[in-house]
Amino acid sequence: MIIMKQYIGVTAKFDPDGDILPLKIHWNDGRTFEIDRVTDVRYAASLKAGGAGLRYTCRIGGHIKYIFMEDYRWFVETKD
Repeated sequence: MIIMKQYIGVTAKFDPDGDILPLKIHWNDGRTFEIDRVTDVRYAASLKAGGAGLRYTCRIGGHIKYIFMEDYRWFVETKD
């Protein structure tokens, strides 16, 4: 099983301090998922798919998922 980057669209809120809070993720096939809560934000590497950037730990539909912002592009780790 290969883990790879899947670039996604993200709807985010930018606050006056410059912090970015993702609100929804948008898959390329048109599906949209609302982010219930962001529990952590830190600079981290994607050890499974490669790359590094801001890693957001999110609760989406009751599941904990990581989304990454790398050079102003968003991705998730997906199985091939």
